[in-house]
Amino acid sequence: MASNSVNLDSLLLAHAQLARVRQKCFHASVHWDFALILLVLATAVPLLGRRRIRRLMEAPSTTKTERLVLYASTIAFQWIAVAVILWRTHAHALSLASLGLAVPKPGLALITAIVLSALILVNQVIALRRLEDHPEGSAHGILPHLALKVFPQDGVERLGFTSLVSTVAICEELIYRGFAQRVFQDWATNYAGVLVAVCMGVIGSAAMFSLAHLYQGPRGLVSTFVVGLLFSIVRAFTGSLVPASAAHFVADITAGFMAPGRLKSALARSRPTVGCE
Repeated sequence: MASNSVNLDSLLLAHAQLARVRQKCFHASVHWDFALILLVLATAVPLLGRRRIRRLMEAPSTTKTERLVLYASTIAFQWIAVAVILWRTHAHALSLASLGLAVPKPGLALITAIVLSALILVNQVIALRRLEDHPEGSAHGILPHLALKVFPQDGVERLGFTSLVSTVAICEELIYRGFAQRVFQDWATNYAGVLVAVCMGVIGSAAMFSLAHLYQGPRGLVSTFVVGLLFSIVRAFTGSLVPASAAHFVADITAGFMAPGRLKSALARSRPTVGCE
C-alpha cells in the first residue's frame, strides 16, 4: 500500500514538472499573432511609410484637401492598429495595466510627464531657433521640405492636425511603448533576469519605433531611436504611458504649429540671390 502511494506521488510530481516545462516552453516563444504584429510593424509599416513620403516629396506641393486626407487616413490606420493589438492581447489575457494603460503611481507619473514635456518643448524651441540662425541648413535634408508639405497651413488644418497629433500620442505609445516593449520584455524574461529583460524591452521598443520613421533617413533613424529609448525608459520607470504620451503630443504639436513659418523664412534666406550690377 505504501509502495502504491509512493508511486502515485512520484507520478503526480512528474506530471507537475512536465506541465511546468511545457508552460515554460510555451512562454519562451512569442505568440504567433504577437510575432505577426511585430513583423508588420518592422517591415510593412516602414516600407509603406517611406513609399508614401517619397510620393509626397516628388509632388511640387500639396493641397489643403491632400493634407486633410493624409491626417484622416493616418488617424484611421493608427486606431485600427490599436484595435487589433487590444483584441489579440485580450485574447491572451494580457491586462491593460501590463500595456501601460494604468497609472500605478499618479504623483510620479504627473511629475515625470511635466518634466519630460518641458524638456521636449525646450529642445523643440532650441531646434527652431537654430534653424532661424542657420538657414543654410534647412536647404538640405528631407524633413524641412516634408514638413512644409505636411504641416497645417490654416485654422481648419490645425484642427485636423491636432486630432492627428492626439491620435499619434496615444496610439504610437500604446503600439511601441505598450505592446512591443511588453512583448520583448516578456520574451527576454525567459532567458535573463528582470533587469536585463527590462533593458531588452526598452531597446526592442526603441528599435521598432525608429524603424517606423525610416522615411526620415539615417539621421532621423538615429534621433527617433534616442527619443524612443528615452520614452521607453520613462514607461518602464513609471509603469504608465501617460508621461511619454504627453511629451509625444508636445513634441508634435510644437513642430506642427511653430515650424511652418520658420521653415519658409529659413528656406527663403538659404536660397542664393543673384545681384545686378
